[in-house]
Amino acid sequence: MAVRIRLSRVGATKRPSYRVVAIDSRRPRDGRALEILGFYNPLTEPATVQLEAERIRTWIGNGARPSEMVTRLLRQAGLDERGQEASTEAAAAKPKPKPRARKAPAKAATKASA
Repeated sequence: MAVRIRLSRVGATKRPSYRVVAIDSRRPRDGRALEILGFYNPLTEPATVQLEAERIRTWIGNGARPSEMVTRLLRQAGLDERGQEASTEAAAAKPKPKPRARKAPAKAATKASA
């Protein structure tokens, strides 16, 4: 049984909110989950993300694979793909993007002013 950690949609029409669930990969999106691990509401400002990090670590340790969106939510919550606390050293080691060079403004036509 291949277990995935993915989103399951709940909420009304055009008012989505999602549960983060551990589920068999062969089940439908909103099928019966093995365990509910948190929720995500994209409509609030900022988006609400609440995850049970300890349970996510347990599932990943047992072989469950998070989906791409759940991986993004883990990073947003301060965790890495394995559900561990993201280290500040790794974030500091990333090279910062260089600022873009500004182009000099185009010279005004001197013939027009004469």
